[in-house]
Amino acid sequence: MTSVQQRQNLIDSITETTTAGARQDQACAVLGLNSRTLQRWQAGETLGEDRRSRRQYSPPHALTEAERTHILTVVNSVEFADCPPSQIVPRLADQGIYLGSESTIYRILKVARQLKHRRSERPSQPRTKPKALSATAPNQLYSWDITYLPTAIKGQFYYLYLFLDIFSRQIVGRQVFAEESSHYASELLRDIVGREGLQPGQVILHSDNGSHIPTGHK
Repeated sequence: MTSVQQRQNLIDSITETTTAGARQDQACAVLGLNSRTLQRWQAGETLGEDRRSRRQYSPPHALTEAERTHILTVVNSVEFADCPPSQIVPRLADQGIYLGSESTIYRILKVARQLKHRRSERPSQPRTKPKALSATAPNQLYSWDITYLPTAIKGQFYYLYLFLDIFSRQIVGRQVFAEESSHYASELLRDIVGREGLQPGQVILHSDNGSHIPTGHK
């Protein structure tokens, strides 16, 4: 079969030849091309196009619209609303009921856009990524974390509490304690607020697990 590019090359060659004064049928004969084929190409007919009318085929056992609606009603009932087709079909079979195969029910649910959510409660809502925190000057955003420090005794640790100014990368507070406690973190933060002269709400404190609170707020 002639490729699209080859066909276009032939059309261009014949066009040049006929423009120079040659007859189109003679140019086609030299190239071994039927003039009617050239006419179809020039009319934009697609290569290998099958112009025969296509017969519409419908499977003899295709479900009717009423049957599809009935299946959707059953699978969305209270008994089956939380079940996938792989559970619905055998449970119906135990009741002596056959509505269709698992694949058939899956296809019906897919068309109805009910594959992901068929429960009565409100579907889950898309969540957007939280706005990233940033600082343009010192004492605007602190990050803090607790680091485990191993001791000479296996399984026992000291705990390093560390507060870092995100903008200046300066360690504004640090202390080692024998245990992990929110009380120690609060005491160290109060000391930092006093030393740095911070005002309520001036600094946002960001922890390693993603939560953050303005200083001076409980």
